[in-house]
Amino acid sequence: MKLQGENIRLRALEPEDLEFLYVLENDPEVWEISGTLTPYSRKVLRQYLDGAHRDIYEAKQLRLAICRQDHRCIGLIDLFDFDPKHQRAGLGIVISDAGARNRGYGGEAIRLVCEYAFRVLGLHQVYAGVGAGNPASLQVFKKAGFLESGVRKDWIRTAGGFQDEIFLQNINPDVS
Repeated sequence: MKLQGENIRLRALEPEDLEFLYVLENDPEVWEISGTLTPYSRKVLRQYLDGAHRDIYEAKQLRLAICRQDHRCIGLIDLFDFDPKHQRAGLGIVISDAGARNRGYGGEAIRLVCEYAFRVLGLHQVYAGVGAGNPASLQVFKKAGFLESGVRKDWIRTAGGFQDEIFLQNINPDVS
């Protein structure tokens, strides 16, 4: 299955992505959504890239680069907490290039990953958690077929205080 849409393609991480990862993983704005508290060194990220080839069944996660058709990397999308027994995985996405936001790239990436998760991995569902203070992300996930199924009260600590997290699910109708 090709992980390519009309405007983007998803690809495995490459050693050449080190600087992109370094800038992204050390951006304090991203820390709030990723739960990161400390910066990453190039050495640690290089080690991560060296092991990024591991199979999702072994690593329990899959991280892909989101690239425009001109091959420019604009973000990352992850399947995490992969659980083959219960046939589910979490999904996280970040479009790090501010100029690429609100252009449909995120929604296209989400749809491609869900198609891969359902058709190739045979998952029953993909889920996501989005901060209530992030209406743009909520809209993208809902437009991609996710339904709101719950709220975790005061779940995310932000600079402005605690905020709720909206729990969303996309359930594959072809797997029961």
